[in-house]
Amino acid sequence: MIQKENVWNSYTEEQLAELEALSKRYRAFLDAGKTERECVAETIRIARAQGYCSLEEIQAAGRLLQPGDKVYAVGMEKTIALFVIGERPLEDGMRILGAHIDSPRLDVKQDPLYEDTEMAYLDTHYYGGIKKYQWVTVPLAIHGVVAKKDGTKVQVCVGEEDDDPVVFVSDLLIHLSGEQLEKKARVVIEGENLDILVGSRPLPGENRKNRMPAASGSAESASEGRKDAVKQNILTILREKYDMEEEDFLSAELEIVPADKARDCGLDRSMIMAYGQDDRVCAYTSLEALLSVPAQEYTCCCLLVDKEEIGSVGATGMQSRFFENTVAELMECAGQYRELALRRALSRSRMLSSDVSAAYDPLFSGVFEKKNSAYFGKGLVFNKFTGSRGKSGSNDANAEYIASIRALLDRHGAAYQTAELGKVDTGGGGTIAYISALYGMEVIDSGVAVLNMHAPMEVTSKADVYEAVKGYRAFLQEA
Repeated sequence: MIQKENVWNSYTEEQLAELEALSKRYRAFLDAGKTERECVAETIRIARAQGYCSLEEIQAAGRLLQPGDKVYAVGMEKTIALFVIGERPLEDGMRILGAHIDSPRLDVKQDPLYEDTEMAYLDTHYYGGIKKYQWVTVPLAIHGVVAKKDGTKVQVCVGEEDDDPVVFVSDLLIHLSGEQLEKKARVVIEGENLDILVGSRPLPGENRKNRMPAASGSAESASEGRKDAVKQNILTILREKYDMEEEDFLSAELEIVPADKARDCGLDRSMIMAYGQDDRVCAYTSLEALLSVPAQEYTCCCLLVDKEEIGSVGATGMQSRFFENTVAELMECAGQYRELALRRALSRSRMLSSDVSAAYDPLFSGVFEKKNSAYFGKGLVFNKFTGSRGKSGSNDANAEYIASIRALLDRHGAAYQTAELGKVDTGGGGTIAYISALYGMEVIDSGVAVLNMHAPMEVTSKADVYEAVKGYRAFLQEA
């Protein structure tokens, strides 16, 4: 068995101080970006503070990009590519760190609001692979945007401030759950029952106003008179706070996410617990690495995309032409665009597809193969291949490329390990690596080990976050 040392034992006091400062910035990023739109907005804020400007600004000014220029391009507010222009022509290829910024969650449906037995709910559809029973009884927040017919947009964020209300999905009390507990875990909570309880108070005065006259009304007619009073109260609140009508749900993107903040974890504060670390831990460490390097020989890029959790589909997923089109625009702004040059730029690039790995958990050791697992405290994780059952859907990086990555990481003193996602025929998963590889570029999966992956609260090691930044920086400088 190839032994890898626990990196905690190697740190100086100065490195430990750097690690804690990085962890603090990372936690702030997680709290500011619980949705892909919020991640993009926070990335832009951070990048502009470091001297980046938008590609649109360059185009509007009509100036040519020069080596050292820092630019970014955004796709539909959900995906972003940042570049530091290098000395060599783009045709010679780029050094790319690619990660995704979407995470498993609950999405509010287009016609969601209803009342049942004087309780108001929002109907949801879960997004990505989740264990549905993990999402009940935990405090949840509502994040997103409401696009109105007049072209205006309203930002929604409820549940994050200390005095904000939260919402939740209810569960059956243990005293009545005998039949429920006989079910398999995947159906203990059904997808259609992941509805969010948002209210139980009728609109003030609605009971009296709508109640039928006593002489002609029965108990049934009185109940009918009170119908949807709780729903109407919720609509009143939405109207007053967001100028939103019920029909505006039709063009809203509202995501239900855990309301908890990112926290230090463990009595030794060695870990971070937070929502959405798959894959925002790789997104943030990639961003940190890009922001910390000056202009290099090759153009450096940090690409943060949407929709990986559902197959990288749609206009903001990696399967879209967003990145290819952005590189074409970049080359045009550098005075280098030709169709063949674009093809060469993509095929000659090198990429780390930055996505998380499953951390070895001794409480569930039966699904792991110890020699080929990722461990906390042992650095950046490389996966030669992902996929499942016979490497289906895998990229499977070339041995020569892996050897070059090993060499540069050793030269820069960045700790790393290799892993697979569980035992053969036990599990598996996919990343954006195989999509980038379609251009002919060299790609390998790399990332940070995560416990509780796809749960409402995931856990990473601070040491691995620190080593990821070191590894990604080394890649940009030397790959």
